Amino acid sequence: MSAQMDDPKATLICWLVVNTASGSHSAEAVQQVVSGLSKSGHAPQRIIRLPGEKLPERAELEAAGVTLLVTFAGDGTANSQITRLHDWAGQLLVLPGGTQNLLAKRLHGAASAEQILAALADGWLEPRRLSMIRTAHGDALCEIVAGPGATWSDVRQMLRGRDVAALATKLAEAIRQSAGGPAVCVVEPALGKPAGYPAIRLSPQDELMAVDGYCAEGLADYARQSVAILRRNFRQGPHDELGTYAQVLCRSHQPIELMIDGERATGSAEERFITALCPVEFLALV
Repeated sequence: MSAQMDDPKATLICWLVVNTASGSHSAEAVQQVVSGLSKSGHAPQRIIRLPGEKLPERAELEAAGVTLLVTFAGDGTANSQITRLHDWAGQLLVLPGGTQNLLAKRLHGAASAEQILAALADGWLEPRRLSMIRTAHGDALCEIVAGPGATWSDVRQMLRGRDVAALATKLAEAIRQSAGGPAVCVVEPALGKPAGYPAIRLSPQDELMAVDGYCAEGLADYARQSVAILRRNFRQGPHDELGTYAQVLCRSHQPIELMIDGERATGSAEERFITALCPVEFLALV
């Protein structure tokens, strides 16, 4: 059965969200996205430019009759936008416009923004619902890191902002936290090392979440893990694969540092993570 949309151009009112601070932003790149949308018959009636403007809320989109919202930004922006759209009747198209673009890769594989827009023009994007991981501090469509290792997100933010003056201090702090910070244990179900890990990574997979424990046993391991976290390529770091589950409970002796789709938060000493269906419909490459 063909997954081609019956009429991808019918009654679509399109808005575009771009983040001028994201990893892939440039005036030329944004113009290419606008051109690609226009060629597909979905010329954006409004372009919302972050951080100068606010992300649109569901009620605002409904009042304007928007049926297609396109984001050209990173995972953090996409996540923040999704929280404002729960149960919206329209569809969200996520284009790779950040540094890692994990959500865009989950939806479209390795396709570029240009390729995704060409598929939109040809009607080869399909509606899709994704699983996510729900926490008391926000939902994750890509990944969660729980534990002292999450503080490496602060270093990456400084690299992105080129805050050289504060980088050395934050780098030393991240190394100290990773090496000596409070470990996190998975206690329900009981998984992995009883002493816990500097970082627990949870990532949605179909209707479950994959759970991995990241550890380091020397300076060489910490160096490898640090580079992996900065690149958000955790598979390069030493880790234990702990399995896939519908929910897990993590515990530490102190409040658990969190990185939720690249954005930082601080939780309590006990945090539960539960899989759920995201209440937003996406357009995804077949």
